[in-house]
Amino acid sequence: MKIVPIILSGGSGTRLWPLSRAQYPKQYLPLIGDKTLLQQTILRLDGLENFTSPIVICNAEHRFLVAGQCQQIGLNNPNILLEPVGRNTAPAIAAAAMQAVKDFDNSCLLVLSADHIIGDISQFHQAIYVAAEQAKKGKLVTFGIVPNSANTAYGYIKSGKNDDNGAYEVAEFVEKPDAQTAKKYLQQENYLWNSGMFMFQAEIVLAELKNYAPEIVKAVANAMAKATPDLDFIRMGEAEFAKSPNNSIDYALLEKSKNVVVVPLDARWSDIGSWAALYEIGAKDQNGNVISGDVIAQNTTNTYISAKHHLVATLGVEDLIIVDTADATFIANRQRAGEVKNIVAELKKNHRTQAQTHRKVYRPWGWYDSIESGEHFQVKRLHINPQSKLSLQLHHRRAEHWVVVKGVASVTNGAEKFELKQGQSTYIPLGVKHSLANNTGVELEIIETQSGAYLGEDDIERFEDIYGRVEK
Repeated sequence: MKIVPIILSGGSGTRLWPLSRAQYPKQYLPLIGDKTLLQQTILRLDGLENFTSPIVICNAEHRFLVAGQCQQIGLNNPNILLEPVGRNTAPAIAAAAMQAVKDFDNSCLLVLSADHIIGDISQFHQAIYVAAEQAKKGKLVTFGIVPNSANTAYGYIKSGKNDDNGAYEVAEFVEKPDAQTAKKYLQQENYLWNSGMFMFQAEIVLAELKNYAPEIVKAVANAMAKATPDLDFIRMGEAEFAKSPNNSIDYALLEKSKNVVVVPLDARWSDIGSWAALYEIGAKDQNGNVISGDVIAQNTTNTYISAKHHLVATLGVEDLIIVDTADATFIANRQRAGEVKNIVAELKKNHRTQAQTHRKVYRPWGWYDSIESGEHFQVKRLHINPQSKLSLQLHHRRAEHWVVVKGVASVTNGAEKFELKQGQSTYIPLGVKHSLANNTGVELEIIETQSGAYLGEDDIERFEDIYGRVEK
């Protein structure tokens, strides 16, 4: 039986993104080490036997970001299902199960969230093997985290007493408790945190969903029937998928089924929900600080500092969260860092660009980073992937100047076609058709300087595009 990892990557993660929009949620950020949470989720499956390439389910807006991060870790042909609208975990898992049934004769799904941290990979693998044996018996398996605190941020699972080779019957699913109730749960050994990770046979979970949540199965089946390939992605029918009830797999199925078991997992797990949570799980220095990036910290204690873009220097501070990004710098008392949502609300109210746009934007051909901007000018760094091409286009209100800083560019500039190498440049006047391609096997980087009365991304008229972005 093939085991198919299902990576759920649709959450917004706004609590972790200090001052920018949820276009790039926490699962796409390198919060621990140099790999993003999505990449770590995939990589921690290395070494497990009989596993297939994962199916990643993500919001359609994040598709190029997901594909790029997969390529960075050597997963060049990921199976990416696009959610046209958000409909919680039950419809997403149903879609993945239908795709797995289509691709494999007999498959078992390992459903993982892309925004979890797991410290003990060996224990994680062992729990997966225990769960796989239960799934082979036709069980719906959920992973329960052995609690180490009276946490009120998680739902709980009450397990039965009968041990079946490391798995237990689920006696009850419990909603997030108050502090007093959570303390009682902690004192008992049969209450576990609900991790949101699952394992079951694809055909069995579909059969049970059809029994307990037929509306979801019907809507998703119709959406998958209307699915169309979009480059390396599978785009489900939007109107059909939108008709699905917006339910979690717990509510739609697991809380109702009598066929559920739980496998305890004690592997230093964390569902990161705040910057303060990152501080709690981070490696602390002798002063109680968690530091990453270019930091000088003097007389600084019990502080989380992330400086991935600029030098951050602190002197005589304590109990802070300091996060420096390309877009903004966030500084908060460690106990109040979760109130960042109030700042985001103010940014939106005042129509600040930090609430709407991000410096680095992913495109099917690569990405661009807005380095600098001012009145009537903007400077961008363009990164064009090997064998990729920008559309043949023109701009009505701006001109552009391209300088090659890495690689070889194949350029169309009006009636001319030519190559530019490192250090060479070209000027594209306002209103002239132009295109840029990387026909080599290495990355191409361009510094683009835009000038004109209007520099918005909507000032573009496309004529030819290999990614299907020209309306027929």
